[in-house]
Amino acid sequence: MRSKKPVLGNYMSISALISEFEPISLSEMESVKLMNRIDTKYAVPIAVLPAILEAAKADYFAQEIDGKRIATYDTMYYDTDTLDMYIRHHDRQLVRQKIRVRQYVDSNLTFLEIKRKNNKGRTSKKRIVVPGFDITAATQSKLKHKHKEDELLTVAEFIDHKSRYTWDSITPHLWTKFHRITLVNKLKTERLTIDMDLVWENVISGETKTYPDLVIIELKRDGNVPSKMTHIMLDHRIHPLKISKYCIGTALTTPGLKRNRFKKKIRSIEKMLNE
Repeated sequence: MRSKKPVLGNYMSISALISEFEPISLSEMESVKLMNRIDTKYAVPIAVLPAILEAAKADYFAQEIDGKRIATYDTMYYDTDTLDMYIRHHDRQLVRQKIRVRQYVDSNLTFLEIKRKNNKGRTSKKRIVVPGFDITAATQSKLKHKHKEDELLTVAEFIDHKSRYTWDSITPHLWTKFHRITLVNKLKTERLTIDMDLVWENVISGETKTYPDLVIIELKRDGNVPSKMTHIMLDHRIHPLKISKYCIGTALTTPGLKRNRFKKKIRSIEKMLNE
């Protein structure tokens, strides 16, 4: 399910601006993986995005796949029956994980990913290629582990060996769907993802929430290297906001769930969008 598009004029100006960036291909992106990194996130209304892109276009490449610079991403997040991954994040546990299957629709690639955050604030990610969202069917097939060319694991082995959870303890919980622009600075020391047209659909409750006018921007760096984007954000009076698409989507679509820590952020986002 896709959300209703935000104001067409915003999308037209965004598409026009992205076409003015110098392109970078998916193969060229291989040198900017940043699989062990520090993340800084921002939430902005889509009406502000054209000004941010205008300020960035001299210093950043735009990722292009088959002529497209705005990509489609579909993600299924897994959790335990008691939503342990969500609760650990809500309760400010510094060491935590997320397990997801993400489909990069335009490049026709699907990965099972384990995303970890340690007590130093660094994020790392391990992943294997899977044939599609139905990973249950692949539990007995040996799959390629992207960081070790000679290591072949089943889905169950990958989760059991690489995460704090077991395959038997997790189930599908939340669809997250969005469109993404990916920028890379010309020094190739950082990557910037810009997520728009957000849709969350809860597998258990069936509830859906959309934020068509919200943009989540994530700056990914290997340490605190200098970043042009941090200055652009300050120029627009935009400050970092610790936000998880999975946790916000779960809080918005799960009736009766503990969400005290996220209420203020959700109110802040909705106030920003209304203004």
